[in-house]
Amino acid sequence: MSDDWYSADSATFGDRIEAARLASEMSQGLLAKRLGVKLSTLKSWEQDLSEPRANKLQMLAGLLNVSLTWLLNGVGEGVAPPEDGDAAQPDPGAMAALGEMREIRAQMTGMADRLALLEKRLRTVLKETAE
Repeated sequence: MSDDWYSADSATFGDRIEAARLASEMSQGLLAKRLGVKLSTLKSWEQDLSEPRANKLQMLAGLLNVSLTWLLNGVGEGVAPPEDGDAAQPDPGAMAALGEMREIRAQMTGMADRLALLEKRLRTVLKETAE
């Protein structure tokens, strides 16, 4: 298995949380309890539906015994990649699709930010014209 198994190009933030949690032999419920978050919150992190705030991110790295940089981008002190028999090699087509999905998510986030700015500008103009 290659050394970049958990790199930003090969794994998501959620993948790294799950891998570190499993390497620590912790259940989702136990980790959520130790972090002081709901189980659904931890699950959404592992599924890349949301991300923790900075203070929880630091706690997460500490509880999972990995570096913050590894957790964020797969570089630094983390967990060992699965052994050859532990997991199948990622399908190149699936990895390409995952990359495209990340790109779309980033574009959507950018568009949502732009939309919020436009809404704020419009509210300001409407407020000024109403006065």
